[in-house]
Amino acid sequence: MADDHRYMTVSTRFDPIIATGKPFRLGIMGGTFNPIHHGHLVCAQQALEQFSLDGVIFMVAGTPPFKGDDEISSAADRLAMVRCAVEKNESFDASDFEIELGGISYTARTLTALRNIYPDTVEFFFITGADAMLSILKWKDSERLAHLAHFIAATRPGYSLASFKNAEVTHGISAFDVSYMEVPLLAISSTQLRERIASGCTIRYLTPSSVIDYIEERKLYQ
Repeated sequence: MADDHRYMTVSTRFDPIIATGKPFRLGIMGGTFNPIHHGHLVCAQQALEQFSLDGVIFMVAGTPPFKGDDEISSAADRLAMVRCAVEKNESFDASDFEIELGGISYTARTLTALRNIYPDTVEFFFITGADAMLSILKWKDSERLAHLAHFIAATRPGYSLASFKNAEVTHGISAFDVSYMEVPLLAISSTQLRERIASGCTIRYLTPSSVIDYIEERKLYQ
């Protein structure tokens, strides 16, 4: 695909608002979402409220780094599950942008493409885990990331936010604009959901019922 991404659709819900030129604080939550669960949704909602975001895009990775094809469901299935999960929340949207970009879904590449599409009136807030934030210098083209977005690093209660902040210096990420937040449901993981499904256990209350219906209909993770 050509490097000019200016005419690609990112969010059918938010693009028309952004096109008006109104300032927009855009949360971007990247992930494999294999499958999406309540931990993802609670994290996004808390970021939305705590940092006064105007909306959060769930950016579904097409080909995530470090994961083989045999470990994940198809991009189409993962995108469909995210759409099921967020459709009733007007502050959320699911995006196939990384899928349509093709290639490996590197954060720096995605944010660079988004910056070429959106005007300067749009501020980017990239939502990720605190543990991932501490390893950000290992990400591809990490030196560019500090100039592309504010970072919201989520951690679960019981983990010291002060320790993460102190670790910024030792991990070399003090140049990044990072804010931290505690999210109570981060103990849920997609891996646990897949294991429960494979062993015949229920995932009720761990992910929206619409996602469970989709998984059962498509017989995913069995």
